[in-house]
Amino acid sequence: MLIAGNWKMNKTRPEAVALAEEIVSGYGPVAGVDVAICPPAPCLDAVGAVVGNSGIKVGAQNVHAAEAGAYTGEVSAGMLRSVGCRYVIVGHSERRQYFGESDADVNAKARRTIEYGMVPIVCVGEHLEQRESGKAEDVVRAQVLGALDGITVGDPTGLVIAYEPVWAIGTGVTASPGQAQEMHAFIRQLLIGSLGDVGSGIDILYGGSMKPNNASELLSQGDVNGGLIGGASLDAASFAAIIAAAVDLA
Repeated sequence: MLIAGNWKMNKTRPEAVALAEEIVSGYGPVAGVDVAICPPAPCLDAVGAVVGNSGIKVGAQNVHAAEAGAYTGEVSAGMLRSVGCRYVIVGHSERRQYFGESDADVNAKARRTIEYGMVPIVCVGEHLEQRESGKAEDVVRAQVLGALDGITVGDPTGLVIAYEPVWAIGTGVTASPGQAQEMHAFIRQLLIGSLGDVGSGIDILYGGSMKPNNASELLSQGDVNGGLIGGASLDAASFAAIIAAAVDLA
């Protein structure tokens, strides 16, 4: 199980250090539950220094697919690896929506992340109109298979999928545990079909506004193997409560 905090475009470097220190101070590693925090790129090295050997891993929120080159403002996988990143979020719904990232872009970024020995957290999920029109599974199928095209992983810990029901992010609406499990089970079958037996052990995170008051019920679903946490990860107490819910179920 993995609980990963996505800080998005929040926190200056001093603020990021302070939040990381607060999270680390209340954290104790527990077998079966991995924890990661994904601060903005300018804060990665500073946050990495704070988490040190605490057991908490650091992740990036994005990566460029190219090895290097004239891509002003972008960050390469080699750069992220050099500052100690373990995870890289790719294909987040906000990247798809605001920056036009395609499934092919997500695939290229996931490939590069794996090449550099890091773990991509591949985000997939449908918008409200797609769900209401009965196309949710079609959308998610295309995103999962597109992201994994040509990718093989020998160990389930080498890949993470995050299901983001886009209609439940920042809207105050949360998918019911049953809705989450239904889509996670669908994704599980796609992973097994694409990757074989290794697909049965890949963590599938729920990324639709998981909070302390709904974490236990969501995480108790059979194919919900953790959470990609947005707003709640910006508060150390809330993030700790979600981690505690995961620990109780581990």
